[in-house]
Amino acid sequence: MSEAIDHDPSAPLFDEKAWLKILARYRQPRARRSLIELAVTAIPFALLWAGTWAAVYFGFWLGLILIIPASAFLLRLFMIQHDCGHGSFFARRRIDDWTGRAIGVLTFTPYDYWRRAHAEHHASAGNLDERGVGDITTLTVEEYSSRSWRGRLAYRLYRHPAIMFGIGPAWLFLFKQRLPFGMMRSGLLPWVSTMATNLAIAIASALLIWAIGILPFLLVHLPIVLLAGAAGIWLFYVQHQFEETHWSKEPEWRFQHAALHGASYYDLPLILRWITGNIGIHHIHHLSSRIPYYRLPEVLKDHPELGDIGRITMMESLRCVKLVLWDEQNQRLISFRDATKLRRSR
Repeated sequence: MSEAIDHDPSAPLFDEKAWLKILARYRQPRARRSLIELAVTAIPFALLWAGTWAAVYFGFWLGLILIIPASAFLLRLFMIQHDCGHGSFFARRRIDDWTGRAIGVLTFTPYDYWRRAHAEHHASAGNLDERGVGDITTLTVEEYSSRSWRGRLAYRLYRHPAIMFGIGPAWLFLFKQRLPFGMMRSGLLPWVSTMATNLAIAIASALLIWAIGILPFLLVHLPIVLLAGAAGIWLFYVQHQFEETHWSKEPEWRFQHAALHGASYYDLPLILRWITGNIGIHHIHHLSSRIPYYRLPEVLKDHPELGDIGRITMMESLRCVKLVLWDEQNQRLISFRDATKLRRSR
């Protein structure tokens, strides 16, 4: 099997299409397993949330450390919401949709709005002609150089870690996702879903504030949402913003090649794989998004050769932060400093 699959970037399209057939056998979810996954995520989250509130109520401020595991379980709930969006959690669209919508109230993420944007991301990931929806904005060296000094400054600020992983998640989860601008052509569903989610968030928040007070609510739920959101943005970042990622323009762009080589295999420690719903096995997820997250390790176990594609470790992922511009000439992501050197050498 390993001899039949060429991992070189110039590998023929046939091999990449062949993987679609191979991966099809893993697409069927197991209803009992899905229910267990939901239970072992939602119940600990609720208990940790209550424990954090109790720490605030009794003035045991050291107990606020529970915010960290609570945010981890909220992140895992989002991964379930993510699978629901792909129709891969229960494989029954109505059940997946309503499960995703319910979780969206906790994650502050309107399900149908997010699902449409994320579907566009999957359909065009790695396509330089189709950037802008569901992606982290990435300019080419030429595009960056052609901008005014204000445009370059704005891009530098946008890609700064403090904004990307600090202010950015707060803006996205608290404000931007409250109104689904950019979805005008997708019908009324994203708008209806977003407004319904906003209403549900408002009602749930009002009830909690009435029950425990506004200060405990702000000290408990907002930090949990923002910490989980920052972790989610980081995961999404390193899954596509790594040095050897793949970008191309039409007609060279091909879905299968972009999926395998434009998404990383973020090789995390076992506990973090579990918390993140195996989303680090992102190249396989992009190639076959209908595989339930709990079956992705099964794919790697059966086909270990896939673990050699786009693999990055936690230490290597830290270096991805500086990779901000796509060098079309050398087909890789580079830093601002490297772009300056490149420009001077020409």
